[in-house]
Amino acid sequence: MSELLKIEALGKTYVPGKPVFADVSFALERGEFVCIIGHSGCGKTTVLNVLAGLDTATTGYVFMEGREIRGPSLERGVVFQSHALMPWLTVRQNIAFAVVSRWPEWPRAKVNVHVEKCIAQVGLSGAMDKKPSQLSGGMKQRVGIARAFAIQPKMLLLDEPFGALDALTRGTIQDELMGIVRDTQQTVFMITHDVDEAILLADRILLMTNGQETDDGYKPGGIAEVVVNPLPRERKRATLHHLDGYYELRNHIVDFLVTRAKAH
Repeated sequence: MSELLKIEALGKTYVPGKPVFADVSFALERGEFVCIIGHSGCGKTTVLNVLAGLDTATTGYVFMEGREIRGPSLERGVVFQSHALMPWLTVRQNIAFAVVSRWPEWPRAKVNVHVEKCIAQVGLSGAMDKKPSQLSGGMKQRVGIARAFAIQPKMLLLDEPFGALDALTRGTIQDELMGIVRDTQQTVFMITHDVDEAILLADRILLMTNGQETDDGYKPGGIAEVVVNPLPRERKRATLHHLDGYYELRNHIVDFLVTRAKAH
């Protein structure tokens, strides 16, 4: 693998003298799946928005393939917890809108073939001509994922995309996402609050602390630890808890969240 993204000394401050986080540095390799976990308020979403070009950091830099990120780009696909579909367009039209934005020179027939392939990847071929109001929450989120993959981004950014779904639907889409990522060798950066989701999906897990007052003054949040997932990459949700090392890994992350992350 080669390095795709590099983050150097990233920091974000809203209140002078009390940065939410500071000195956040890490890199993503091509084809790597990285999750970031931390309590609310630690700045996870801000980090993702900076990577997406939707926000700016107070300090530090983000480079993609050696070029500094300045603003959004179709090289980076984003999926939020809210599906953000256009309600007046069908599933097919929502995805085609993104595809035409990415490749405006493509003829309609080529766009349609590509769109239908992406819809099939997330198991929605039977619903491609329905509008969002006719879809369940899980189906809407599948469309959002298909739309992000459809533009063939160099990196996919996911902000708790399954957080609002029921456990059964969430598990099904996690498995589908893993399959697509393996097939496409997609690079992914994902925020999650779900420890098992991170263990299932991620090659590495970044553990992030909250900013806090200490006896020595205010200490900003940041990346406290980077955990490499030792479990076999071809893992499945249904058998995850049977794998050697699963409980040690899970207990380590839970212990961090309970005793070291210092939630406000």
